[in-house]
Amino acid sequence: MPESDVVREHPGAPITKERLESDLAALGLAPGSVVLVHTRLSALGWVCGGPVAVVHALQSVLRTYGTLAMPTHSGGLSDPELWENPPVPKEWWQTIRDTMPPFDPDVTPTRGIGATPELFRTMPNVLRSIHPHVSFAAWGEKAVEVVSDHSLEFCLGEGSPLASLYDLDARVLLLGAGFASCTCFHLAEYRAEYRTKDRVILGGPIAVDGHRRWKTFPDINYSSDDFDDLGRAYLKSNPAGLAEGKVGEGDSILFSLRDAVDFAVRWLHRHRT
Repeated sequence: MPESDVVREHPGAPITKERLESDLAALGLAPGSVVLVHTRLSALGWVCGGPVAVVHALQSVLRTYGTLAMPTHSGGLSDPELWENPPVPKEWWQTIRDTMPPFDPDVTPTRGIGATPELFRTMPNVLRSIHPHVSFAAWGEKAVEVVSDHSLEFCLGEGSPLASLYDLDARVLLLGAGFASCTCFHLAEYRAEYRTKDRVILGGPIAVDGHRRWKTFPDINYSSDDFDDLGRAYLKSNPAGLAEGKVGEGDSILFSLRDAVDFAVRWLHRHRT
């Protein structure tokens, strides 16, 4: 959203880092927590300092013995045969596969997930997992546990940062964002059984011993198309420990990642028929 539209839609006072800290604490985000954050910056109002203020507020509330994680996905490093937004001519596909620079956790930008994760991946002491499509970044005490050993195959399943966050009993914070961006539901796709789940072959450029390679690997046809419906059903289940409130001007939700994934496994089994 253009900044002028944010100012027009949120004409009240600017949202300061101190306001964000207070609102996050009131929502229930506690020091020492492990939290996976999805944020829509424009929903929070006009934030003084933009994504820098948002990340600093989260770090201030969590403190150094907490852990902050965000998705830092780079879908542009995928197989051009699958591109739809926009598609490219078929005669380009092989050239792209042969020449696209490999994923570099220090350099490769995020794509389509907002300004806050893009800033976060570049900040001091932030670590990033190594996956050309769906990396995650983390800061804090458990950052190494979150991002290490991200499997190239079945990339949002058992060998992913999502599984590590599940094991760490992390929380999910939707900071002005909706359930359509709730990546933890993807872990449930791998764990659930449903008729429409298929195995696919994906590809991307990676570095192997200092050399660029186009690598193909198996995965499933994961999709977030029904995550809004899934999220509404999860809210209606009245899960224990869920908190809803305003952070800045944005409607925000804090909940257990483990509980949400377990619910999603059951929901997907019933609804993806």
